[in-house]
Amino acid sequence: MPVYTTFDSPLGELLLVGEESVTAKGGTALVSLSMPGQKSGAVVQDGWTRDEKAFAEIVSQLRSYFDGVLTDFDIEYVSGAGSDFQQRVWKAVETVPYGTTVSYGEIAARIGASRAAVRAVGTAIGANPLLLVRPCHRVIGASGSLTGYAAGLERKQQLLDLEHARPATPPEDRHHLDFSPS
Repeated sequence: MPVYTTFDSPLGELLLVGEESVTAKGGTALVSLSMPGQKSGAVVQDGWTRDEKAFAEIVSQLRSYFDGVLTDFDIEYVSGAGSDFQQRVWKAVETVPYGTTVSYGEIAARIGASRAAVRAVGTAIGANPLLLVRPCHRVIGASGSLTGYAAGLERKQQLLDLEHARPATPPEDRHHLDFSPS
């Protein structure tokens, strides 16, 4: 049976949904993390139980992240959500380091999809049920522009600003960098 709580964050009130897990730190595995106004965000259902204590570890990590201390979450997720393609995309998103960004095309390349699959990658990223902790906010347009975020581009920008994120150098451009002293 799902449990839930809310967490007042700099992005607004987050809705955390989880399930009991004997292997998760704090005993709860995260099913979803939703933000106010999020497209396809979770909504509290009849039969769910509100339980702040079940999320103590997760909330502690979120606080540390928003305080600029935590750069890598150690949160167990409930697996099984999403199609095989979505899961491959989400796993690739999980590898994008704190403070960096990659393009949708780079995510497509990481999963072995063609550049023509960029829209499908964007759709899969848009279906991410774990905003923030699965860092889809670190995926940007090829031009470096902010594109698509289920909770709005303003929140995406806030998260990138919090992380002092800089665009990652595409592998094909690395040989053009000049490291000589000026």
